[in-house]
Amino acid sequence: MIYVIGFLAQVFFSARILLQWILSERAKKVISPAIFWQLSIVGSYLLFVYGWLRDDFAIILGQIISYYIYIWNLDKKHQWKKLPFIIRTLLLLTPVAAILYMLKDASAFVDQFFRNEKIPLWLLIYGSMGQIIFTLRFVYQWIYSKRKDESLLPIGFWVISLLGALIIVSYAIYRRDPVLILGQSTGLIAYSRNIYLSRRAGN
Repeated sequence: MIYVIGFLAQVFFSARILLQWILSERAKKVISPAIFWQLSIVGSYLLFVYGWLRDDFAIILGQIISYYIYIWNLDKKHQWKKLPFIIRTLLLLTPVAAILYMLKDASAFVDQFFRNEKIPLWLLIYGSMGQIIFTLRFVYQWIYSKRKDESLLPIGFWVISLLGALIIVSYAIYRRDPVLILGQSTGLIAYSRNIYLSRRAGN
C-alpha cells in the first residue's frame, strides 16, 4: 500500500513533466502551463505521505521546501483561488500540522529519521543533498519568476533538475527504491530536452 501511494505520486510528477514537454514542443519554446503546477501540488502531497510512511527524511525534506512554491505558481496562474476554500485550507495547513507533529518529540524525530538502521547516515546525507539540489530548482524558479512577475521555467531550472535527478537516481538504486528510480529516471530525457529548447530559444 505504501508503494501504491509512492507510485501514484510519481504518476502525477511524471505526467506534469510529460505534459509540459509536449506543450513546449508544440510552442517551440519552454512554457510553464498551469497543469504543471496543479499536478505538482497533488504529487507533492502524496510523496510527502510516502516519505513519512517510509521513514525517509530525504524525501520529506524535498517536499516541504517546494510545496508552497507550487502554490505561489498556481496563484500566479490564477488557479489557486479557483479551488474551494476548504481545499485551499487543507493544502495550506497539512504540511504545517505534519511538521509540528514530527517535532513535538524531538528525540523521537531524530531517532526515527537520522538514526534509521535501514539508512546509513552517509547515505541519508547524500540522498538529502540530492533532494536539496533538486528542490532548489523551485527556489531558483520562484526567484526568477518573481523578478519577471510571472510563472516561468528558465534554463537554470532544467540544469538543476538534471543534476539533482542524477544524484537521486543513484541514491534510489542504492536504496533499491523502485518509486524513486522510476520517478526520477523518466524525467532525465525531458530535462535534457528542455535545456535544448531553452538554448535554441536563447533563454
